[in-house]
Amino acid sequence: LVWLLVLSLAWLGPALGGEDKDEEVIEEEEKEKKEDEVLSDEIKEEDNVLVLHEHNFARALSEHQLLLVEFYAPWCGHCQQLAPAFAQAAAELRNESSPARLAKVDATAQTALATEFGITSYPTLKLFRDGNRTHPLAYTGRLDSQGIVRWMQRRAGPSATLLQDTDTIAAFVDSQDLVVVGFFKDLKGEAAQAFFEVAAEMVDMTFGVAEAAELFQVYGLSADTVCLFKKFDERQTNFPVEPARGLDTAELSRLLRVHSLQLVMEFTNETSNQIFSAKIPHHMLLFLNKSSPEQLSLRDGFRAAAGGFRGEVLFVVVDVTGHGADVLPFFGMTAADAPTLRLVRMEGNRKYRMEQDNFSDSAIGTFIRAVLDGKVKPHLLSAEPPEDWDTRPVKVLVGKTFEQVAFDETKNVFVKFYAPWCPHCQAMAAAWEELAERYKDRQDIVIAEMDSTANELENITIHGYPTLHYFPAGPGRKMIEFKSNRDVETFSKFLENGGTLPEEPP
Repeated sequence: LVWLLVLSLAWLGPALGGEDKDEEVIEEEEKEKKEDEVLSDEIKEEDNVLVLHEHNFARALSEHQLLLVEFYAPWCGHCQQLAPAFAQAAAELRNESSPARLAKVDATAQTALATEFGITSYPTLKLFRDGNRTHPLAYTGRLDSQGIVRWMQRRAGPSATLLQDTDTIAAFVDSQDLVVVGFFKDLKGEAAQAFFEVAAEMVDMTFGVAEAAELFQVYGLSADTVCLFKKFDERQTNFPVEPARGLDTAELSRLLRVHSLQLVMEFTNETSNQIFSAKIPHHMLLFLNKSSPEQLSLRDGFRAAAGGFRGEVLFVVVDVTGHGADVLPFFGMTAADAPTLRLVRMEGNRKYRMEQDNFSDSAIGTFIRAVLDGKVKPHLLSAEPPEDWDTRPVKVLVGKTFEQVAFDETKNVFVKFYAPWCPHCQAMAAAWEELAERYKDRQDIVIAEMDSTANELENITIHGYPTLHYFPAGPGRKMIEFKSNRDVETFSKFLENGGTLPEEPP
């Protein structure tokens, strides 16, 4: 039996070894097959989006005239949020047989491509045109399906419609509330090419272009001019092209943005994005109750004042009983304060108000000019100080009391600027209370807090919550921002070291 077993093993041994060898060969072949697949320039798709990597990128560029590529990271929340809109846009473009296609690259896996195109954040979208790999165009549109489709359509076809006769241009001008037409004697000239660039970028406006001499005459033009046609306010606004300077794309874009807005806007859910994206440095606000005919009549003087400040000040009517009710707390107001006027300098959100509201156009114009000339101080919000503001370990500051406490030359004052709704502020509240408890018997240290949504300071602007500032004792009105871990021990080290964190030993 033993011998039979030995002989059997001797016979089966090579066969068993052969099976092992066959499995190894199969595994090796599968591995090589997978490597071949990776190295292949075959282009696969996911939801109409081309999936690109180092080995098929060149082929994709050669096969598609316009290719918008999203460089993404699988773990990136913004990329995950964009994915459905990107896929929907890809499907729409494909369904309309557009030469534009959408593609994606996992920049965390395809590091050579990420390095080549300088990808430092996710998602980054770049447009490749006519196979050109060296100068991709950064995507500047909205990150939704409609925004992506419009942006690509403008680059796939003419960015402006050619208008060749009076009937065509009249129908074009009448087709929408707002259209832009460029009149150029040479459509291949530099000014016209700059106009086409602007038209490709401003996808939320409709652009046309005209070259015929008779069309210049119909609209009272003698030289190259960009015209904005509107069904509101002034019907036609002309922007002549200066022969010496040519057409500056940035300046034309700015002018079109400014003049596309109504002279007086009403703040609504639909217009709020236009108002804040207009990049006009000052906003003049008329707060009123639209249900009151008497208050509604104040719009006449408001509109009369607006014409002289177009582009410099945006005039906005805010209904305190409608959508505007949400912004009242920002101004420290209630609906009962209407009618009233406020001017806001958008940089720093500085607010200005008349000593007494006067709604005539001349008074409004005089007030605005005084603010622009620096002759009016900002109107700063301040809550009333609580009666027990200094009896608790954490002292409660308001706009009216801030100066005398923070800049007391005998004390080191550590202030938390917060917003009541801020979750980060809420998370560190216990640590701040514990810190104040620890130093409540120190006469030279004050731990304080201020609600920055209800209180404003003339020379300190708070951009995020919570913000921590340290005001050391002594002359000079010094201020040091705390930027480190928000825990009691780190706070304590900062205080004990005079407003700096000690260097940790290596």
